[in-house]
Amino acid sequence: MGPPLGKALKELEKIAIDMPQVCIMDEAIMHGIPKELSEDVGESVKYSEHVGNLFAERTGVVVETERCSKIISKSDRVLGEYDFFFEWFKKPRINDLNDLIQKVDDILAPLGVHYTITTK
Repeated sequence: MGPPLGKALKELEKIAIDMPQVCIMDEAIMHGIPKELSEDVGESVKYSEHVGNLFAERTGVVVETERCSKIISKSDRVLGEYDFFFEWFKKPRINDLNDLIQKVDDILAPLGVHYTITTK
């Protein structure tokens, strides 16, 4: 049995909630948004309510309505070989990246989850 990947993904989502300069995507989120809402990414009250409920169920954290409309990536929504990604709204500074790496290290180390960071 491997490390608890599901728990790790939920912990990564918690990091993103507190980082207004990023949006995220992972398989659980992608499958947790009904097709009729996914076409409206971030554009409707119904979408924001659904995203807020999704995060509350998955992480136990209440996400502000304004953040709900921006937390999920609007890019091509295809993860490909990745389980999870953080997407920056503007080019991050090296300190931003180092802060993110430290946060990820802090939450994943106790879980025994290893990760690879890829920047594009």
